[in-house]
This record gives sequence, C-alpha cells and structure tokens, in this order.
Amino acid sequence: MSFVGFSSSHLFSAHRASKKILKNFGGSLNKSRRPLFNKTVKNIIQNSPIGSDIEVYGWVRSVRKQKNVSFAEINDGTLSKGIQAILKKEQANMLTTGTAVKIKGKLIKSPGNEQNKELQAENISIFGECDPVQYPLQKKHHSFEFLREIPHLRSRSNTFTALARVRNYAIIGFENFLREHEFVRIQTPVLTTSDSEGGGKVFEVFSKKYHPDKFETQSQKSHMDTKESVDKKKKFFEKPVYLTVSGQLHAEVMASALSRVYTFGPVFRAEESETSRHLAEFWMLEAEVAFVTQLEELLDISENLIRNTIKYILDNCSEDLKFFNQWIDTSSLDRIEATQKKPFVRMTYNEAIDILANSQQQFIFVPKWGQLIQSEHEKYLATDYCCAPVFITDYPRLLKPFYMRSNQDGTTVACMDLLVPKIGELIGGSLREERYANLQEQITENGLDSEEYQWYLDLRKFGSVPHGGYGLGFDRFLQFITGLDNIRDVVSFPRAFRQCKL
Repeated sequence: MSFVGFSSSHLFSAHRASKKILKNFGGSLNKSRRPLFNKTVKNIIQNSPIGSDIEVYGWVRSVRKQKNVSFAEINDGTLSKGIQAILKKEQANMLTTGTAVKIKGKLIKSPGNEQNKELQAENISIFGECDPVQYPLQKKHHSFEFLREIPHLRSRSNTFTALARVRNYAIIGFENFLREHEFVRIQTPVLTTSDSEGGGKVFEVFSKKYHPDKFETQSQKSHMDTKESVDKKKKFFEKPVYLTVSGQLHAEVMASALSRVYTFGPVFRAEESETSRHLAEFWMLEAEVAFVTQLEELLDISENLIRNTIKYILDNCSEDLKFFNQWIDTSSLDRIEATQKKPFVRMTYNEAIDILANSQQQFIFVPKWGQLIQSEHEKYLATDYCCAPVFITDYPRLLKPFYMRSNQDGTTVACMDLLVPKIGELIGGSLREERYANLQEQITENGLDSEEYQWYLDLRKFGSVPHGGYGLGFDRFLQFITGLDNIRDVVSFPRAFRQCKL
C-alpha cells in the first residue's frame, strides 16, 4: 500500500525519523531540568521536611527587630499565615513591609504554637523595594472604606487574600457538584437583545462611533428628524442591545439539546442604588435542567448544591474561615456548619405572608398578599424565624417574570426563592413554562413583543420538555460564608452606582 506520490520506503523513513524526534522531545518533557514552578509557602509548610534547603518567594508582611535576632513574615498568598524567617540584624535592615523577596535558607522546627516550621535565612534577594513611608498597607487595622479607595492594593491585605482563596474554592466546589451530576458548562453571551428579568434596569450598549449623544449633537446641527437619529443610534446592531442581566434564556436553548447545563459569569444591572446590597456588575451561577416536572426536584438540587459546596469549602479553607470568624463575624462558622448539616426549611408564599403579618416585628413595608417580600422580610424569615435557610415557593403570578410556569390555581407560579440568614435572597428559580399557548399568553400579558420572542416560543414548538432552572448570586453567597456586610467587599474590583475604579 502506498500514497500518491510516495513510495512505501519513503513512508517508512519518514515514520522512523518522526519516532526519533518524538522520543527526544518527549524525553525533554518528562525529564525536565527544573520544576515548572518554585515551591509555594503552602507547599513548603505542608510537604518540605525539617532540615531541607529551601527558597521562599513572597512579600514581607511584617518585620520584628529584637536585640539579638529579628523576624519577618513572608507570605505569597497561598496561606492565611505566611512563613516566619529568622534574620540577622543586617538582613532585617534590608526589609520593610511590602518588599518582594526571595529568601534562601534551611527549614527548621519552630518552637512557636502558630506554625511548626520556620525558615533560618541565609541569603536574601530583593525583587522590589517598598517605601515604608508611602506604602498605605502598614501592619495595623484598615477600614473597608479606606481599602475601597485603593483597589489596586487591597488584595494584599489579610482579608482580601483570604477572600480570594475562599472564592476560588467556592467556584471549584460548585463546579465539582455540577460536573458530578453531568451538567455541561456553557458560555452565554454578554451582549443580548432581551431583558430576561423584565425589570428594565439594563445597560444599553453603543459603539463609540454610534453613541446617541454624538448623533443628538449632529441632529441639532443638521436638523435631522428624530427617526433618522434613532436609526443611526442603532446602526451597529440595527436594534437595541444590552449587557446581560441573566444567561437564563440562552441556557434554556442549550438545555433543550444537552439536558443539564450551567453558566457562570458576570451579569449587569443598572440599579441606581448605593446600598451595601447592590452591584452593577456581579457574578451569577445559573443552571437549567430538562425533564424536571416538580418544583420539589428543583429545591432538592439547589439545596444539595449549597450543602455540598459548603462542605468542600470547610474541608479546604478551614484557616481562612477561622480568620473570618475571628475578625469579621464571630457567628459565621457556626452558621455555615449548621447550613451544611441541617435540612432547609420550606414554605409557600402564603405561609410566609401569614408569618410576617402575625409577627411582632415592626417592618418598614407592611407585609400583604400580592406584595413583594422585601429585604427586611427575607432577613426576618431566615435569620429570626427559621434560623436557617428557607425556601419560599409559589409566588403570585403578577410578581414574577413571564417565563415561569403557572400553577393549576391560575394565580401563582411554580417558583422558589432561597433565603439565607443575614443575607436574604440567595437563589431564585422556577419551573419554566413549557406549554406554547400558555407562554404566548404570558408574553402578551406582560406587554412583550411576540416576534422578538418567537425563537423562545419555538423551543416550545419543537420537542418541548418540562424543565426548570435557577440563578445563584455568587457574591451574596460569599457574604453568607465570610460574614462581610458590604457586597462591594467580596469582589476585587466593585462596579456600582457612581463607583468604577480602575
């Protein structure tokens, strides 16, 4: 057998040469001359034996100078507490808080209680000096208000390095659960033509060339009529386009082919609020599941997602959780441990309204049937009444978006909100209306354009299945875990009304 233009001898020679190249190349990969990375402080503390020669890379957190010996804490962000280096006086004089260093030395047993290993420094190399007069992060307490003013540096503080690690393991925990249950991660668009929540609090997107302010000025100069101005404003996409408030509708598209999907990414709300609860850009974990016929199934999935993820964080971030429990919220550890162990409470909207109306609590907003459950009501139900996470189900149809499945009573929808202590709403979800005629009716009732949503109706026309989904506010989840009061302190670079630094 031979290929056109090549004899069998040519092919044999080429094959032998390629095997030799691959062998040499593979050998260089498998027998690397040096490790890919330097050992982290975490790796050294956990794995390096006493007496070994090591190199520590990191930033100086503090320097303590004594008469005969000095100490420096070196941290690279991999642990809540770094490694203590024992220094000579002249070595300590080289270092200030914030300095980036490499320290060579020997790992020795520590007589202290906080760590069982420390570094006897032999040689210090300075990568980057740090002026102790100008550096704003000294070894003292800094308010969160102050830290919000220096977002480029606050990630080096103890609180924000601990937060970053918890955030990382929370993501892994959520994705592990979803992967184990055969969910497929998908990517939904940031730019969209729909407002899936129906609230109208969206950011409209324009290119610089077609920005409306520019055309308003040109319109005034050239006496262009309103229609022409509007048409030019929409020229890039030829229709209004917004930053997404949810990936749900697109996730439903993918769930109609893949059965179980989730998306995890930023969403945007143009709420002109300066409270500690609101961000203009925040992260949502959204899942859609096909062939779900009962709301209880959705509650079970959501509850197990939360409890399994909390267990993963407890198993992998114990030191960071202790830090938050000590310095931020002394009830945080008990709260999340109880959440991980105990079943969540479940009640209907009707039951919740009755509890609120009969309570002795003085609310700003009087609880009434047919009215929204306000933030103060949510916190009362989860924090004071249930003392645990609680699902509220079956809200009045008029309070919820068009896509939620109507219950048999015709006045409520098969939906749920998960409320958690201290925070309030964490998850919102529902069964989706899979019946074509019912969905079309709800689109019309909500004053939406049927043509714009024909693609969404088509999902009900071609192989429709009962399905449901939910969205989890990831930043609120981190507030629940850490006890941080302000949602702007659980994201590295908060974007909120009148705030967008960096």
